[in-house]
Amino acid sequence: MALSKEQIAQRIARELQDGFYVNLGIGIPTLVANYIPEGISVVLQSENGLLGMGPFPFEGEEDPDMINAGKQTVTKLPGSAIFDSATSFGMIRAGKVDLTVLGAMEVADNGDIANWKIPGKMVKGMGGAMDLVAAAKNIIVAMQHTNPKGHSKLLPQCSLPLTGVQCVRKIVTDLGVFSITGQGFHCDERAPGVSVQEIKEKTAGRLSIADDVPEMVF
Repeated sequence: MALSKEQIAQRIARELQDGFYVNLGIGIPTLVANYIPEGISVVLQSENGLLGMGPFPFEGEEDPDMINAGKQTVTKLPGSAIFDSATSFGMIRAGKVDLTVLGAMEVADNGDIANWKIPGKMVKGMGGAMDLVAAAKNIIVAMQHTNPKGHSKLLPQCSLPLTGVQCVRKIVTDLGVFSITGQGFHCDERAPGVSVQEIKEKTAGRLSIADDVPEMVF
């Protein structure tokens, strides 16, 4: 059975390490804030100028002035700091972010990522993603394995305009967890109930996957 968006975020949260500074992109990545493991202390950074971001607020407790980069209302933790976007991007460009979690439209089997533009559709620009993929020490992508038409989003090469080149380290989709290696995608874990054959059929890029690849445990 394919993972829900919440389960994708929950699995990515296991990649967090104590003391990490982490940037969460728009979409599924923002949900990671709700699943930080007990005993792990991380500092969440939002590129619009917030360090020490907390989980989403409960209904009725939202502060319309406290938002993340995706304009969603968030909370702030004790010791948090608010500053301008120039300072925020100074942190990012200086390599102070240990981990970035991003959504993507496509990922190539060499680690290229396309996550900002579909030709013919109006967009405001690449936004902070270009800085994050260039400067973050580690990048994990959270996304659906296929697009709405059922076509693979894990490809031999991206067909959409690139955000970054050979920068992605790991991908968590609704079908499994995949590392980027010199031989393409490597399936580390599969979603509960998802078969090896289904993963092969829905992955267009180079893929190595063992017949006995372990299932994720939640």
